[in-house]
This record gives sequence, structure tokens and C-alpha cells, in this order.
Amino acid sequence: MRVIAGEHKGRQLKPVPNRLTRPTTDKVKEALFHVIGPFFEGGQALDLFAGSGGLGIEGLSRGMERCVFVDKQPKAIQTIYANLKELKLEERAEVFRTDAFRALKAAGKRGLIFDYIFLDPPYKKVSYSSLMESILEHELLADGGLIICEHDPDEQLPDQVGTLTLKKQDVYGGSIGIGIYK
Repeated sequence: MRVIAGEHKGRQLKPVPNRLTRPTTDKVKEALFHVIGPFFEGGQALDLFAGSGGLGIEGLSRGMERCVFVDKQPKAIQTIYANLKELKLEERAEVFRTDAFRALKAAGKRGLIFDYIFLDPPYKKVSYSSLMESILEHELLADGGLIICEHDPDEQLPDQVGTLTLKKQDVYGGSIGIGIYK
């Protein structure tokens, strides 16, 4: 695993040392960022179910201003901290060890608004609709913001969730699906 582009292009990222986390491959990460925007001029991101923090770190490397990383597994949190420290990105990040729905509620109470929300939960264990409904309920998505869902390729994401519409859905390498909502 590495950073694909931007300020930290080519830098290696540590993976989470367990089998509970499924890292996003470099090829999928590259394809995903080509779709949502190769580079950014600021913006806030939320990396929910962050694992090693690869998606949020890629966004920071490409110019996002800040990223909030959330995962409930202690080893994932340790790995995120280690990766952020290695790349000297600690001051542009917040890291929380908690359940995704609690994190969304807490972000809403803080009045946080995100331009990009990455959802990469364990496949077939969490409802994407429920996550997106919670994001809408807590008013976490900026006007024009995107929700990027990584999912099992056999799973069909809903076309509509509240005011969100599925804009694009593709399968990469036969093993990972990506859905983008706006």
C-alpha cells in the first residue's frame, strides 16, 4: 500500500496487522480518485471505517485540508496514527476510535460538514442506506459534497437515499465495487 499521488506520492503506508481489515488496493484507490477529482484545493473529508487511513491520507496528499478518521478497532487506530506521524500529517487530522453511527452523531453535534465522506465498512455487515440516512440526519455533507462507498461487487447500492442520488457505480478487478452519491 502506498500513496498514489500528490505531496506524498510513492510513500508506503503501513497496513493494519490483522485480518479484520480489507485495505483498498492501489489500483482501486487510483481509479476512485480519478473519478472524484485527481487533486483538491482544500476541503474536509471523513474516512469512516478508516482501517489504515489510506483513503483519507490519499486525499490529504492530493490537497484536502483536513480529514477525520474513524475506526472502532484498536489496531486500526494505532496504524492510522503511525501513518499520519510518518507523513507528518497529524496537524491536519483527527482520529477517533468509536462506532460509525456514534461518530456521525458526534460530528453532527460539533457542526462538522464534509466535502467528501468515504464509507468502506465490512462487506455485508453494515447498511449503506442507514449510514447515508444518518449522514443526512446530522447534516454532515456539504452542498455539492460526495459520498464514496466501497462495497462488495455483488451488492447493488440503492439508486436513491433521501436527497442523495447514486451518480456512478463501477466494479474494479471483479473484487471491489465503488458507488458515488451526490
